[in-house]
Amino acid sequence: MSQASIPNITPTISLTVKQTVALLLGSIALEELALAHIINAEAEKIQYVLGTLKPGVTPQATLSDLLAIDNSVRKTLQEVVRKEILLQQKLEGVLPLVSVV
Repeated sequence: MSQASIPNITPTISLTVKQTVALLLGSIALEELALAHIINAEAEKIQYVLGTLKPGVTPQATLSDLLAIDNSVRKTLQEVVRKEILLQQKLEGVLPLVSVV
């Protein structure tokens, strides 16, 4: 067996502090947008099961179906809250840099 050949890659990335702060804030904003989409999807899931998403469609959900959806939505929202806490910490770490720029 021969030895693996790894090319020498030395990328040069040149960013200013202002650009870095903007990228960090942008990444936080995009993550917040993604979480908003997840929350909206969970709301639509509940509306679908209850029959309120599409007017005229009679819901066929049983009590066990409703409890299963409730459990699923609760778990998803718990994960969203955890992610929000991490994003808050990330934002608090970036905010002092905003005054520097």
